[in-house]
This record gives sequence, structure tokens and C-alpha cells, in this order.
Amino acid sequence: MALTARVVVDPMRHEDVPAVHEIERLSFRTPWPAYAFEQELRSNRLARYLVARAGERIVGFAGVWLMVDEAHITTFGIHPEWRRQGIGRQLLLNLAELSVGIGARRMTLEVRPSNLAAQALYRGLGFEVAGRRHRYYTDDGEDALIMTTPDLDDPKMRTLVEAERRRLSR
Repeated sequence: MALTARVVVDPMRHEDVPAVHEIERLSFRTPWPAYAFEQELRSNRLARYLVARAGERIVGFAGVWLMVDEAHITTFGIHPEWRRQGIGRQLLLNLAELSVGIGARRMTLEVRPSNLAAQALYRGLGFEVAGRRHRYYTDDGEDALIMTTPDLDDPKMRTLVEAERRRLSR
């Protein structure tokens, strides 16, 4: 689908959960159940979730948990019809800015070694492979790559985020 509406990133609300769950279901072999998102929004004080809206339609979502001084990306998905249009990059930038705002020093996540598109997106915002979790994914036993950013306050990282933000605003 061609990007026709301006995409805006906002905090996730309870009424967003059905649309988020649909994207989750379309994106992952073992999706989180809808009630997991509801519980996260209701009672996890360490969690922050965002949605990307194209007009009134939710086309992507992402979440982080603040673990001491690390923003751990727990979930990240773009509706299949809206992929490869910069929405993931926009969400990731917003997560980086949110992470700084909640006191995180760096961001981290797990990604499948087979998910080269996601790895490229994350590398574009400074993530690097820092390790591997063997047989991490329960659906097929695939390993997970652990990717992390440099210190979010590092001048190189701030410059990268600013450059990406300017690129997206064009």
C-alpha cells in the first residue's frame, strides 16, 4: 500500500489494542494475546507503548520496558501492507527519544537471525549485535541475536538520531 496519509506516532491507548493485536497476529508466528497488551498498559509501570497512525488507521506499534538504565524493546510490528515505507524507522526513532526521556542509557532487543530486514532497520539506528540467545524462539527453536545501541548520550548516537529525524521529516 502506498503511503498516502501522514503517519503520526502517539502513546498506545486501551482502545488501540484490537488493531495492535491484529498487526501482531499478522506479523508473528506466536503473537502476544490481546490481554497481554491490555495488562501492559494497565499495570506495568516499567512499560511504554507507541502506535503509528496513518490517518485513523493504526499501521504499527512498538513497546519498551525500562530495565534499570536500559530500554528493552519488547515488541515491534508494522502491518504487512505498510512495510518498507519508513514507518518502522519513525517508530524506532520515537522509541529512542522516549528511551532518553525515561532515563535509559541504551536500547536493546532480540531479533531472529533470519529477519534480515529488521536487522537492517536496527543497524540503521546504531544497533549492533552484542550476543546470541540460543534456541530463544519457542515456536521453532531459532536463536535470537541480541542487538544494542551505543550510549544514547554519545555524541555519535545523538548525531545519528538527529540525521535520521531530519531525513524522515523530508
